[in-house]
Amino acid sequence: MFTNKTLLITGGTGSFGNAVLRRFLDTEIKEVRIFSRDEKKQDDMRQLYQNPKIKYYIGDVRSTESINSAMKGVDFVFHAAALKQVPSCEFFPTEAVRTNVLGCENVLNAALEHKVSRVIVLSTDKAVYPINAMGMSKALSEKVMIAKSRSLNGSGMVFCGTRYGNVMASRGSVIPLFVDQIKKGGPVTVTDPDMTRFMMTLDGAVDLVIFAFRNGNPGDIFVQKSPASTIGVLANALLELYRTEIPLKIIGTRHGEKLYETLLNRE
Repeated sequence: MFTNKTLLITGGTGSFGNAVLRRFLDTEIKEVRIFSRDEKKQDDMRQLYQNPKIKYYIGDVRSTESINSAMKGVDFVFHAAALKQVPSCEFFPTEAVRTNVLGCENVLNAALEHKVSRVIVLSTDKAVYPINAMGMSKALSEKVMIAKSRSLNGSGMVFCGTRYGNVMASRGSVIPLFVDQIKKGGPVTVTDPDMTRFMMTLDGAVDLVIFAFRNGNPGDIFVQKSPASTIGVLANALLELYRTEIPLKIIGTRHGEKLYETLLNRE
């Protein structure tokens, strides 16, 4: 389905964007467009991959002009751009709205204007029964996608979404933090050892997006059954892997964090 097609990845310099690139560069895809704000990360990717199939676009989903410019000639979009750090969004909730809600709407409006065949919007378990600004803004981004999908009117275009928990070892997540703390001799800081999180690999996240791409109807949200782990078990597993007995330091939950996440609401 991707042969001779152009794929745009918003937030493409992140962990997900790199995982998608690794999956697609050896296929018959014509072009992958990396859209993000960070010129340094784009240059790092340019040096790493050195592949003419990859095109780089500096821009921000908050800017209709920059996303419109990147959307010309695009067949498919994976919309991964987001503010996703829970404490940061708690302190700057309006910024979360601008990127996660209005930015999502800008992407979908540009996709409508340029008649993009398929758009997959990436969401999070924090959008279910949200208690923090990040989850609330992602819940609204899901609603924006569903609302926009109602206007497709048999056009053949599909806007749909995926929702998953924590992507293991992704940028800004807890596993790289624990590994760094272990290498420095500790302590390993744990918010609450009984806190549970759903776990997914980066490849699993890409698999889910591709599954949604192949099977989605307008307005669908795909949720994959995922194993859960307590943060205490996760930290101890890493200590075991590194064969060390560094103590755990309990620091308490951060601003806006839930003790238990939910992938689906009961309704």
